Amino acid sequence: MAKERVKVLIIGSGPAGFTAAIYAARAGMKPVLYQGGQPGGQLTITTDVENYPGYPEGIMGPQMMVDFQKQAERFGTDIRSGMITGVDFSGWPHKVTVDNKQEIEAEAVIISTGASAKWLGLESEQRLNGRGVSACAVCDGFFFRGQDVAIVGAGDTAAEEATYLSKLVNKVYMLVRRDEMRASKIMQQRVMNAPNIEVLWNTETVEVQGDEEVDGVKVKNTETGEERVLPVQGFFVAIGHKPNTDIFKGFIDMDEAGYIKTIPGTSKTNVPGVFATGDAQDKNYRQAVTAAGSGCMGALDAERFIAEKEVEMQEAAV
Repeated sequence: MAKERVKVLIIGSGPAGFTAAIYAARAGMKPVLYQGGQPGGQLTITTDVENYPGYPEGIMGPQMMVDFQKQAERFGTDIRSGMITGVDFSGWPHKVTVDNKQEIEAEAVIISTGASAKWLGLESEQRLNGRGVSACAVCDGFFFRGQDVAIVGAGDTAAEEATYLSKLVNKVYMLVRRDEMRASKIMQQRVMNAPNIEVLWNTETVEVQGDEEVDGVKVKNTETGEERVLPVQGFFVAIGHKPNTDIFKGFIDMDEAGYIKTIPGTSKTNVPGVFATGDAQDKNYRQAVTAAGSGCMGALDAERFIAEKEVEMQEAAV
């Protein structure tokens, strides 16, 4: 197996990974970034981004990630295609395997692997993703001002996003598979108190309708079998996210959902020299701007770690 030694290895290429790369490259750490299975992260399946500072007219998600990448490359980041297929954080330097055929030793590792939205698994859902179908009400709700939308989910996230949408849109249909919600009592109360949220109990989604964009959703009552079409222009899925962190299990401390635990106020994990940024460690905000901010933190923390290591090694050599 081919071997290589690098100062900073960045795993992932969304806003967190590219921002970490920009800061690390400008600090002269010659970062190597592996893009993973979805280069550019979740923003590459997002259309208009209007809430990221610096783009007064908005920007398409894929174009934003192209801009991020160009900026990282401008300062010398080595951006590569490839999947991380194994890690060994039991010693230092840290060992990472790429595509089962190359081993990289890294003095610092910045994890920016993100999280993936959970979907219902409908063909129509994926076909219309970004054209009326969304997994982020905070990101995309603004585009449906004054229109009718549906949201699927029964937990706190779904209740919170339904309430958020109710302040922007004309009507929200909340589709709940059972006859009760999993959301906390206070979140349920907020849903019930919103005059323009209609909860449809015992309801599952059959199909998202529309040719070029969403114009309705076919739903089915699980008790009666009755089907009907809701005339909506937006369809939001709020059944949870899964952080892309499985490969780090056994080395990195995580919560029960798989989000990486970091020392509050830092990007530091339980393993010295391994840092976590972006949605891989953020289950609360999941925004491009917060991911980018944590990417900056990761690079600065990595720079300080490497500087301290170099001093230790020099002292040990004396």
